[in-house]
Amino acid sequence: MRTAYSGFMTVLCFAMVPFMEQEITTLKRETGASDSEAHRASIGRSMGRWRLLVGRRVLARLAIDNVAPGLEISHLDVLDAVRRAEPEGEVTVGTIADFMRIDPSRASRIVSDMVARRALRREASQADARRIIVVMTDLGKKLVLEVQAVKRGVIESILADWPEEDVAAFSILFDKFVTGFEQVYQNREREKKGRIGDGSASAP
Repeated sequence: MRTAYSGFMTVLCFAMVPFMEQEITTLKRETGASDSEAHRASIGRSMGRWRLLVGRRVLARLAIDNVAPGLEISHLDVLDAVRRAEPEGEVTVGTIADFMRIDPSRASRIVSDMVARRALRREASQADARRIIVVMTDLGKKLVLEVQAVKRGVIESILADWPEEDVAAFSILFDKFVTGFEQVYQNREREKKGRIGDGSASAP
């Protein structure tokens, strides 16, 4: 599963690029590290700055301020989850919870809020009338498009003076990095579930 905010993280990483060369030079001077060691250490430091920005959800907050001041970040997350899940089939509250990695009861509350705001609606599944699915309304689709436009605008402003070959190279390399990060997370989750399943997990 692709991360919900890979585009968001890409923007933040773009903003760090101007500091990289100076930081690598400083690391080599202060620690005597090789080029290879300094590059890896610099990635670690950049990830620290990136983590703070991601934690504050800077881009999402900017999108809300520009598009829908009454919404919360969790509302955008639900809309994004529905958008990404729909190509794979009918979307349920459980599907949304899985995409957002939150408890189903919390996902249900957020969905109910967005139904009240007319951005989502609940309806019976065509495959099984006993099953309730979540569908994005025209208003929800409009909100998603407007939020994406704000994000693209931020990306374009950051990339304005980047050579096109740098943009192309970075888009490939950063996606590769994020994919590797996702695999580490998914492997850890599988290992954790395996330990719980066989009773070998230690008590907290």
